[in-house]
Amino acid sequence: MPDINALLHPVVQDHDGLIEFIEDLADIVPNVERDVARLKRTPDDKALIANLFRALHNVKGDASICKVEVGVLVAHPIETLLARLRGGEIAFSDLLAEVILLAMDRLEMAVEVIAAGRSVGHLKLVELVHGLDAMATAQDADIDARSTELIEAVTGFRPVRASAQVRPAVAHTALAADEVNADLKFFRSLAYLFEERSPLYKGRSGRLLRLALDTNIAAGQPVDPVQLEAAICMHDIGMMFLPESVWLKVGNLSDEDKQALRGHPAYAAGLLERTAYWRAAAQMVAQHHEMPDGAGYPAGLKDADICAGAKIIAIVDAFESVTLKHSHRGQSRSLLRAIAEINACDNQFAPEWIGHFNAVVRRMVES
Repeated sequence: MPDINALLHPVVQDHDGLIEFIEDLADIVPNVERDVARLKRTPDDKALIANLFRALHNVKGDASICKVEVGVLVAHPIETLLARLRGGEIAFSDLLAEVILLAMDRLEMAVEVIAAGRSVGHLKLVELVHGLDAMATAQDADIDARSTELIEAVTGFRPVRASAQVRPAVAHTALAADEVNADLKFFRSLAYLFEERSPLYKGRSGRLLRLALDTNIAAGQPVDPVQLEAAICMHDIGMMFLPESVWLKVGNLSDEDKQALRGHPAYAAGLLERTAYWRAAAQMVAQHHEMPDGAGYPAGLKDADICAGAKIIAIVDAFESVTLKHSHRGQSRSLLRAIAEINACDNQFAPEWIGHFNAVVRRMVES
């Protein structure tokens, strides 16, 4: 049983050690995210599994040396899971991947909050560690169910893919759950291929998806999260139909370049439209560069004619772009700069969604 008090009221035993652990974790987590993303494409890759195991072993070891008990409590059951995965006792799944990433996110948040002398109660570390411990000893057939329980306990909502597996087909067309999941897997694979075109794009789809889904949830989830996930994965795939000299160009774009880039939403939307089930996602993709004042593209639509999902994507996509542009300033400064820029563009984004987005990002910054 984990030490509940250490999770609810962690004590800083060595402040310098805590800062050192935070710095080490900042170096390790991007590699964990990268290897998890790759493992989603090749789930039987023993080298990637070994990399992940070593990474979590290092997190646990660093936490122990630096006297950060929370780090040990979070990392130990994940290390156990990865040892079982390495030994072939359990299988890798998207839900297991989500749990690993969620745990790393919460651990990063927790140590930052602890260093600032604030309460960690809102992070639900007890639920996280209890869930991880339950997964560490679960049978292979029960891992996904345990993963779903953990994610729901920690975040307050069921993961999208778990929901998709039990949700009946939407009324506008029939598509079996396994077909939906297969399509989503394909869309994610295209997103990962897009990310591989530039080191700056690594992890981009996951960041956008978390922001978009959380913003949707903050608004009461008016947009179908499965359609939103498909749209997030596919919204920039049209770029891959353009010359790389255009969309990977460093510096100012020519008028011809800008005109070429304006065609990318139509390419991706056209792919999605070929299956009736994904037409809602196609609409989001087609409209994600439209603006409420009609100054967007490709159709110059105005506020009432732009679907809600497209409005969400417009905001999170711009936020990611601005954050990337200022990434050299450090993570916290780039976040603050991105928030300021997004809120300053009052004609570019739907005001009814800005408030919900701000609430999500504010929680990120405060954590």
